[in-house]
Amino acid sequence: MDEKVKSGKEILDDFFENIDKIENVDPEIAKMLNKLYKDDKLSDTNVKNELQTLRETDVDKD
Repeated sequence: MDEKVKSGKEILDDFFENIDKIENVDPEIAKMLNKLYKDDKLSDTNVKNELQTLRETDVDKD
């Protein structure tokens, strides 16, 4: 019974720190989500705005 139980924050910290290592996850999206989480700005609106920015950047590359 010496196992330490992780808090919800610790679980989320681990998840977002390692999100780029998950199979089939786009590295740019993982980086964006991690940054929003670290900046305490992970919200529906911010994710949508950042995804739109990534889309526009991707289209400009073509």
